[in-house]
Amino acid sequence: MKYKPTIGLEIHVALKTKSKMFCRCSNDGENREPNTTVCPICLGHPGTLPVANKKAIEWTILTGLALNCKINQYSKFDRKNYFYPDLPKGYQISQYDLPFCYNGWLKVDGDRVDITRIHLEEDAGKLLHPNNKNYSLVDYNRAGTPLMELVTEPVIKTAKQAKKFAQLYQQILRYIKVSDADMEKGQMRVEANISLSSDDKKLGTKVEIKNINSFKAVERAIEYEIKRQSELLDRGEKIIQQTRGWDSVKQKTFFQRTKEQAQDYRYFPDPDLPPVRISNQNLAQIKSQLIELPQEKKQRFKEQYSFNDYDAELLVADKDLADWTEQVMSELRAWINVSHKNWEEYKNKLAKLTANWIISELFKHLKSSQKTIKDIKITAENMAELIKIIFQNEVNSTSAQIVLSEMFKTGADPSDIIKEKNLRQTTNQDEIIEIIKKIISNNPEQVKKYKNGKENLLQFFIGQVMKETKGKANPQITARLLKDQLTH
Repeated sequence: MKYKPTIGLEIHVALKTKSKMFCRCSNDGENREPNTTVCPICLGHPGTLPVANKKAIEWTILTGLALNCKINQYSKFDRKNYFYPDLPKGYQISQYDLPFCYNGWLKVDGDRVDITRIHLEEDAGKLLHPNNKNYSLVDYNRAGTPLMELVTEPVIKTAKQAKKFAQLYQQILRYIKVSDADMEKGQMRVEANISLSSDDKKLGTKVEIKNINSFKAVERAIEYEIKRQSELLDRGEKIIQQTRGWDSVKQKTFFQRTKEQAQDYRYFPDPDLPPVRISNQNLAQIKSQLIELPQEKKQRFKEQYSFNDYDAELLVADKDLADWTEQVMSELRAWINVSHKNWEEYKNKLAKLTANWIISELFKHLKSSQKTIKDIKITAENMAELIKIIFQNEVNSTSAQIVLSEMFKTGADPSDIIKEKNLRQTTNQDEIIEIIKKIISNNPEQVKKYKNGKENLLQFFIGQVMKETKGKANPQITARLLKDQLTH
């Protein structure tokens, strides 16, 4: 590229604490009547005193530890002064020079993305703009929600890497259960800072894109902005530091306002909130809540179960799916051990088979039903049994799909479904040979063409056998027996 892009991300995440950041109001005002989960504190009435949410502070530190951050054991809250119609105080309680977490990092496809800080603040309300009206409405239900902001260093190289960072961050948040981070519901909002430069030693002028609400939009907005800035520089024009929005319909960024500087916010320590001290004991207790995170689990799935890189990444993206998949593999391993067979010899085939049936088949049912793995009736034990049945060629692929569909609907045992629907695969060679002889007798022209070298007609004959046996003939045995009979 003629110009080197430099990208930094700012990601706001709403924590799912029971109460708001500085008062006891419910933090679940999303689907409530407007302005019903509010009080004098979150509305900023004069004379009210905020009290910091301990759980929100602990979860912010837990997130920082999950992202390899250092922790400020002495921290404080600051007032960030600016006027928004949906910011009832006229200022936001945030953090400036002493964030709870700093100097972290996350690996993205082998590259280290450095994290400048993770700090805690309160969210604003929500403006509503009725159609064809000359006024706006404000709902303060969201005002005061604990909002955690992550800021990366400007080290991200591509739009694709920026998207992947945001996806990995969402996975971590869901693993440690501090936020659902649902972008469609506004629980996770991404802002991207992009600058272009032809000089490796010097950064270009930064342009910010605000409130991007999907991973696809993160990638497309950054790609568009790189193109827009490149064209301006090609024409000899200067890049102006500004804030832009993303129009998902037009697929382009648009000007919103010139970018504020830190001094414009007139930060100063909030006089109503005492400094926060995190003792070594507090820190150790929070650290003890850390669990195996997605990237660690992905590596273990590859080593322990022989999933390939692509399959492992999909299977660990959701913690509930990862845990369920691990139960399936544990059941299969126990079955191999009971059969006195070598797990190392069979695990590659079983891993590929399991991944195929979860990713290619089960995912279809989840998508069409709009369910998650937590909602399904299929137990890990029954899924493992189905994989075992397929592995042993007791049913063919078509029948296995019928079984899985019925399992998804009812949660029934696969063996019971196979017996009830008479789906077990036919492996009796004498029975298959009799059917083959009948088909050969009924199709003399196709037999002649096959013997004259048109070998792809073998699939026609296999299809005829499958039709005759209602899909229950073993395809491998059928193909071998057909070749024998057709060459006689």
